[in-house]
Amino acid sequence: MKAKLILENGTIFTGESFGAHGETTGEVVFNTSLTGYQEILTDPSYNGQIVTMTYPLIGNYGVNGDDLESVKPQVAGFIVKEYSTFPSNFRSTESLGDWLAKHNITGIQGIDTRMLTKMIRSVGAMRGIISTEDLDDKSLLAKVKKSPHMAGLDLASRVTTDKSYTWNKIDTTPFALPAIHSSGKKWNVVVYDYGVKQNILRRLTSYGCNLTVLPAQTPADELLKMNPDGIFLSNGPGDPAAVTYAIENIKKLIGKKPIFGICLGHQLLALALGGKTFKLKFGHRGANHPVKNLKTGSIEITSQNHGFAVDPDSLDPKSIEITHTNLNDNTNEGFCHRSLPIFSVQYHPEASPGPHDSDYLFARFVETMQR
Repeated sequence: MKAKLILENGTIFTGESFGAHGETTGEVVFNTSLTGYQEILTDPSYNGQIVTMTYPLIGNYGVNGDDLESVKPQVAGFIVKEYSTFPSNFRSTESLGDWLAKHNITGIQGIDTRMLTKMIRSVGAMRGIISTEDLDDKSLLAKVKKSPHMAGLDLASRVTTDKSYTWNKIDTTPFALPAIHSSGKKWNVVVYDYGVKQNILRRLTSYGCNLTVLPAQTPADELLKMNPDGIFLSNGPGDPAAVTYAIENIKKLIGKKPIFGICLGHQLLALALGGKTFKLKFGHRGANHPVKNLKTGSIEITSQNHGFAVDPDSLDPKSIEITHTNLNDNTNEGFCHRSLPIFSVQYHPEASPGPHDSDYLFARFVETMQR
C-alpha cells in the first residue's frame, strides 16, 4: 500500500507502508544502530517520535519475546529504507511488520533514508506525519503544523507505570551479561519510572538490587518512608524542564540517599541541582557514540538516545564535577556531586542495543550504597 511521509519544512517522501495502516505524527529522528530495532521500538524514551533507521535493511531477524524494553512499541512511527518481509533467526517468533500491525504502529519503507538523515542533520529534528489514508500533500502538511513540538512536552507522565511494583528478574537470554553480586548483600533500591527500560532493571537486579518501581509523580516523602539504600532516576521521553513535579521531588531527595540517574534522570537531577538543559539540534541516537571518562581518561563507546542535554556551564563547579564528555560534539555526558553520593550519566550503560563499556556504572552505584 502506498504511504507518504511529509516533514514540517514541506519535504515529501513517497513509499510503501508496512505494519499498521493509518496515520501518525511525531518528531522525526534517526538512529544509527546496525541492530537492535526491537529494543529501540520498545524504548519509552522514543514516545512521541517517528524513528528513522540509517541501516538500510531492517526486520531480517524478526522479533521475539525477550528483547522488549517495555510491554509494547513506544514509537509514534517507523521509517526504513528496506523492510525484510521474511525474517530468519532461531529466536524469531514473528515478523516485524506483523508485530507492528498488531500494536497499531504505522511504518513506511522504500524512501531515501540517507537523504532524510542528512536533512535532519542539516536542519534539525522536525515534526512529520506518515499516512496511508490521506495522501493529499496540503492536507498532510497542515496536520503536521498543528502537531505539538517536542520542546515543552512532559511525556514521562504518559509512559510511567500506573502503580508501584517490585522487580526481581535478571537477563536470562542467550547473550546476557553475567549476574554480579560483589558483596552478597541485597540492596533495596527505589526506581523513579520516567519511562524506564527493562534492561536497566535487569542490570540493577544482576548487581544485587531489590527493586521497587514507583510512578513518576510519587511524592518524595512517600519514597523516603520506604527507607531505601539508594534511589535510581530512570530514562524517559520529552523535555526535562517540563517534568516539574520530578524536579521538585528530586530536590527533596538530595543529600538523603545515594542517587544514580540515567538519561532523562541525569537531566532532571541537573535541573534539581540548579542547572539548565537545552534541546540538541538532532540529538544523539545510536550504539556507537564515543564518550571520554574525564576521571580515568578512557574512551567508552556508548549507546545513546536523547534529544536534550545538560548545560555544564550552568552547574556550580564548587559542588559539581563534570565526569564525562561526548567526543563528537563536546556536550555533557555525566557529572557527580563533590561531597554527596550522587552521580549520573546521559548515555545508557545497560546498552540495549550497544556495547557494554559502561556497565561498571552499576557496580559504582552499589559501591556508593556500600559506603
